[in-house]
Amino acid sequence: MEFHFLGTGAGIPSKGRNVSSLALRFMTNREGDVWLFDCGESTQHQILHTNLKLWQISKIFITHMHGDHLYGLPGVLGSRSFQGAENPLTVYGPKGIHEFVTAALETSRTYLKYPLEIVEYEDGYVENDDGYQIEVSLLEHVIPSFGIRVTEPSQPGRLLVEKLKEFDVPPGPVYKKLKDGKTVTLEDGRSLNGADFLGEEQLGRVITVCGDTRPSEKTAKLARNADLLIHEATFAEGMEDQAIDYYHSTTIQAAEIAKNANVKRLILNHISSRYHDQSDELLESAVRVFANTELAHDLDIFHLTKRKGT
Repeated sequence: MEFHFLGTGAGIPSKGRNVSSLALRFMTNREGDVWLFDCGESTQHQILHTNLKLWQISKIFITHMHGDHLYGLPGVLGSRSFQGAENPLTVYGPKGIHEFVTAALETSRTYLKYPLEIVEYEDGYVENDDGYQIEVSLLEHVIPSFGIRVTEPSQPGRLLVEKLKEFDVPPGPVYKKLKDGKTVTLEDGRSLNGADFLGEEQLGRVITVCGDTRPSEKTAKLARNADLLIHEATFAEGMEDQAIDYYHSTTIQAAEIAKNANVKRLILNHISSRYHDQSDELLESAVRVFANTELAHDLDIFHLTKRKGT
């Protein structure tokens, strides 16, 4: 998985940070499929600075209806069509997303060449797409704001070809059956169990992406044992009271959520423009609480590799 941070700022764009947008690109299993989380102003322009293409986007999740998270959506939808995309796209979001998208397309007379589905989700929404489970949970913000948890299906381990050679099993269709974990009978009468010739299972990764929120047990529950948590950090250490009042989080509070939820890795984003030259200080404060913390900047790319297990 690749995570392309297209916009990492809070509220309004600044010279250093655009407003919220994150692209998740699947490097295996989904053939370069891209899911977009939020779509703030100028998202399509930020994409021009990457190797991503609009036609690759198959899902767009809008965490909440504040402008810094969705004003770029009409442009992305229109340009995706202008560039010739014909593959389907699904837009997910809170109540109101259907009205927003429909009004923008109709009043601008934008015709889409591809099928567009709009899903308005509520707290507890669950969807399964080709083995990928998507769970949505309501967080705590001034308007309904959601977090999304994506669980990847586990994959069988690689076929141990060298071990098969040791058993004098020649390459052929039997390899595919063994790879699928089936038991096969060879021409010489030997019976082989595919499970005996597979490496460690590749466990499905779990990621949680949060919209704007103040710290909440709901967030910790959604992120529980995740491989990666992406969480807002609008305010710096020492601004905890203001964060609570304005329904946002500080770097410290986000790190505490990650620690309490037993996640493996935390990436902070949604940084206020007031901290344009304080990235190091923001990160240092979070690392004191949760060591495996990183802070995203616009156009940063983070990778999440598969983990192995039994």
